[in-house]
Amino acid sequence: MRERLDCAVFSTSCNDEWAQGWLGVHAGGRLHIRIAASGIDIHHPNANALLGQSEMLLRRFDVCLVPVGAQNLSWLRTSLQAAYPLQTPVLALVRDLKAAALDDLYNLGLADFVKGPLCPEELRVRIERLLTMRRYRAAVPGMQAGQGVSECPPARPDAPIPAAGCTEEELCSTILERTGLELDAFAVASASRSTSSRESFRVAKNKVIERFERAYINAALGRHSGNIAMAARAAQKHRRAFWALMRKYQIDAASYRPEAATKVLPGG
Repeated sequence: MRERLDCAVFSTSCNDEWAQGWLGVHAGGRLHIRIAASGIDIHHPNANALLGQSEMLLRRFDVCLVPVGAQNLSWLRTSLQAAYPLQTPVLALVRDLKAAALDDLYNLGLADFVKGPLCPEELRVRIERLLTMRRYRAAVPGMQAGQGVSECPPARPDAPIPAAGCTEEELCSTILERTGLELDAFAVASASRSTSSRESFRVAKNKVIERFERAYINAALGRHSGNIAMAARAAQKHRRAFWALMRKYQIDAASYRPEAATKVLPGG
């Protein structure tokens, strides 16, 4: 979770007054919103090129916020077309737009939208999810760059959870070798699968935590041949806490010790 999110507002003259109320620091200091461009005349011949021309400026920010309504919808459509692909994701702050118009903007490269009146906490959550999804796309081969945030795969509740091209079972068996980016992808995919199955936040969160804890404890014991003290030390956890997790998931360290393999050999 990011401690600070820097947001640039790219505003046209017809929405300047509306956008002014969002400027400043919000969400307990974690959301910083300031003007990158304002007063844009949508009727100016060069207006549709301004978003793309501001690419280097926008790279200083986590996200570009564009207030959009019926008056400047056409301008945003052509601006997205001209600017694609932008490194900084564009998020629309929407007023009085129909679903068809939003769908069209998605197809042109819009990353996400928030409806007015603006709720800073909702905006913060959407931005954090958006940035996480971008890391997910970078980690998972075959993920389409133009997919919207709401299309986070896998959609089916029974679908395998991908992380850098592997299955959930493969991820869990090698969890100690995985990067933070791959684990982020696992968490994002797990959350998406839970929302598609309409699980509550508490239930979904517990499932992700349980999967991680079980996989980590098993992997740590396997790496240290069932030596609990060494596994706990490597995990930087107190031995009692490590024991508690083993009991919670009914994990037997003996099965990872060399003598356990000898017992199953013929004539052993």
